[in-house]
Amino acid sequence: MESIRILLSRCAALFRRRKLDTDLDDELRAHLTMAMEEHIQRGMTRQQARTAALREFGGVMKIREEYRVRRGLPWLGQIARDLRFGIRQLHRSPGFALTAILTLAVGLGANTAVFSLINGLLLRPLPVPHADELTVVKSSRSDDTGANYGFSSPLFRAIEKRRDVFDAVAAFGSSRLDVRGSTGTVQVPGAMVSGDFFKVMEVTPLLGRMLTAADDREGSPNGFNVVITEGFWKSWFNGDAHVVGRTLTMANTPFTVVGVVPGWFHGADPTQQPEIYFPLWAEPVVDAPFNSIAGGYHSWWLRAIGRRKPGITLEQADAGLRASTNAALDGAQPDVDWIKDAKKNHFTFGAEAGAKGYTWLRMEFEKPLLVVFGLCCGMLLLACLNLASLLLARAAVRERELATRLALGASRIRLVQQLLMESLLIAVLGTAAGVVVAPVVSHGLAMMLLGQNRGGSVLDTGLDVRVMLFAVVVTGMMTVLVGLVPALRATSGELNEQIKRGSGSRGQVAGSGRRRMLPQLLMSMEVALALMLVVGAGLLGASLTRLYHAGLGFDPKGVVNLSLDMSKQPLHGPALTRWYEQFGVALRQLPGVAAVSFDGMTPLSGNTSTYTMQTSLSGGETQIYTNQVAPGYFGAMGIPMRSGRDFLWSDTKASGSKVVLNETAARKLFPGRNAVGQKVALDKENGPTVIAVVGDVHYASIQKAPPPGAYFPITQGEDADKYSYSAVVRLKGAAGPFAEAARKLVAQMAPDVPAPVMTTMSGQIDDSISSERMMAMLSVFFAGCALLVTAIGLYGTLAYATARRTSEIGIRMALGAQRLQVVLMVFRENAWVAIGGSLAGLIAALMASRVLASFLYGTSVRDPWVMVGSVAALIVIASAASLLPAMRAARIEPMVALRTE
Repeated sequence: MESIRILLSRCAALFRRRKLDTDLDDELRAHLTMAMEEHIQRGMTRQQARTAALREFGGVMKIREEYRVRRGLPWLGQIARDLRFGIRQLHRSPGFALTAILTLAVGLGANTAVFSLINGLLLRPLPVPHADELTVVKSSRSDDTGANYGFSSPLFRAIEKRRDVFDAVAAFGSSRLDVRGSTGTVQVPGAMVSGDFFKVMEVTPLLGRMLTAADDREGSPNGFNVVITEGFWKSWFNGDAHVVGRTLTMANTPFTVVGVVPGWFHGADPTQQPEIYFPLWAEPVVDAPFNSIAGGYHSWWLRAIGRRKPGITLEQADAGLRASTNAALDGAQPDVDWIKDAKKNHFTFGAEAGAKGYTWLRMEFEKPLLVVFGLCCGMLLLACLNLASLLLARAAVRERELATRLALGASRIRLVQQLLMESLLIAVLGTAAGVVVAPVVSHGLAMMLLGQNRGGSVLDTGLDVRVMLFAVVVTGMMTVLVGLVPALRATSGELNEQIKRGSGSRGQVAGSGRRRMLPQLLMSMEVALALMLVVGAGLLGASLTRLYHAGLGFDPKGVVNLSLDMSKQPLHGPALTRWYEQFGVALRQLPGVAAVSFDGMTPLSGNTSTYTMQTSLSGGETQIYTNQVAPGYFGAMGIPMRSGRDFLWSDTKASGSKVVLNETAARKLFPGRNAVGQKVALDKENGPTVIAVVGDVHYASIQKAPPPGAYFPITQGEDADKYSYSAVVRLKGAAGPFAEAARKLVAQMAPDVPAPVMTTMSGQIDDSISSERMMAMLSVFFAGCALLVTAIGLYGTLAYATARRTSEIGIRMALGAQRLQVVLMVFRENAWVAIGGSLAGLIAALMASRVLASFLYGTSVRDPWVMVGSVAALIVIASAASLLPAMRAARIEPMVALRTE
């Protein structure tokens, strides 16, 4: 207790310094006055009495300082004085301070931005109670390369009944809801959830109640119920306290609001922000004319998440799910052949940690983000090495000052502390600047990841405690890394030798091999690290370039897609097909339109559909990628017709089933034969006749070889009413005017259809390789920054060193050295550093580039052009940075240089 009392007293004294100093001065004055009076009474003069009193009392300043130390916190005062001194030092060198702060801001801003993405996608848990108890349910097969997180409705219902390891299991999925308001129908992001979803999430409603198992039951007497979010409640119902019981019309069907969920809750997918939650069994109504529930085990559309029972570990939950797999399959799957095949390929359920929820973006971007974060760390390390080199050169200029202070009694620890405070100031200011720009950069990166066709996905990259803690830790590391070695170096050495040096001879003494080795080593490390970043950027950039120049099988230039939502309009069957035909004719009349058609799935959109086909020549079933297209599709997309003819609007069911194969499918189904005119068996049943063979197209991925594909006419689709086809339009002019004209045309021809969404084919290609684009673009940016930072470091270090050798250079020139010789002498120092660093960096880059192998397309990790180009770029930058100080040294006048001694 006594120690706590003393600490509190000392802390309080910090806020009463002036009063305590005044009281101390009064007390000291009183003691001196009394002593002086005693000496005066003994016969001394006033001056003699004052001298005797001061001699007996001791040093007044010493007593005053001792008292201040005892009453306060001296280390805090030291820090404050060092902070003020550091600010003055930076103010004296504004160019150095600005360069240092901006260098760290670039490095730390990039790191913080990427870490914000990693935090939002990979680290941040769901904001729900006891998130560590959540478990994502998955499945796997021995013939698949990875886990599958999709479930059919029957399979989920079978899992839902397994309560041996879970308190509750829930399913969820995202949906776009057509909600009728006072100004018309608008689309609102929603989520379909099973009855126990909110029980699993343990979320308490703001108003009303949550959905329960009773709401998720077909034919429920409660009807259709929904839960809305706090934001939707305030914007749609103006925060009406009596919102519970009010009706919300979705898909032309009334739903009753039974509760309001808090605004901080966004469901089990961190990349979605649904505003309305509706029960799973209402999916056929909301998604009409689609019905995934009726699709049974053919529709794998749900994600499953559970909350483990108390005391059940993740390993136990995984084992329990594996043990219950066969029983769940037998109870949910009616297809005996499917079950037999699943068991043959070891189909099993499994569990993984679900604290962070589930999103497919996590699986797609986890590795690319970690690689980019590694590049960021390399960039930050390069910035720290650069500043350490500059601080070494700057400290060398202050050797005489620091040596004098050591000689006058300052301890080495105090000087090191003071120099570290300067480094801390630079690090803090650089961190502050980086944190300010990080949200903007991370938001831009998130937009790059999500692209234009991510189904309303969002990514929260806000600064939270974890991100700020990361910034603080990095700041501390930067302070030590940047400041410690220069501080120790600056306060070492023989005092007498340092004091004896004149300003012109400092460079000569400092030029000893031992003292010059550390700066050169740091600069070599800079060059090596910069080369590694440049090589990585070159490899990723070359890979991206080859991706863009890969044969897509179609010509994307000038092609746009108009996404139409035809699900709620009144036309069906042949009448709807005729509308598409008429709409295509009307589109062709618009200015700048060269060709028009329709398709069910746009290439590289992420959506695929497959069927199994076989012939007597194929030797078994072949999985074929399928698409439904309208007449003129191949011409509009620029897909070459190899043989046969295109579809016609007259190719109805009455004219016989027809199909167009791509070259790969034709070779697999009819090896060595002409496929045109042949019939194929579709899912073991008699199928259509092949009327044409077209070129191969990359549908699922640019990186993989074009798969076997088949095209069916939209005029013969058995479920034509269930599909909303997209218009494929090839333009000869700008897309902006066409988009506005197309929206007006849709409003005129189909008033019940929402305004179409237009995307470009080029943008879709960019989205399909978003991770590759992100890695390449960021690595090129970091490589450019690395070259700039390296140039600044080499220039600044050599400029300092050259300035300190003014006297030496003057003597050389006075003795007959030519200007060219001086230029070569100074230039040679950085040249050897650049060459040595390049060789070390090239070896390190060859070893580290293996990490990038899985991200490269058509590019070797030892691509000679990339390696040679990277080394050449770095040597050019180093030469340019070295040339200016060398030329400046050659302009030194001998007499002026000698007078500086």
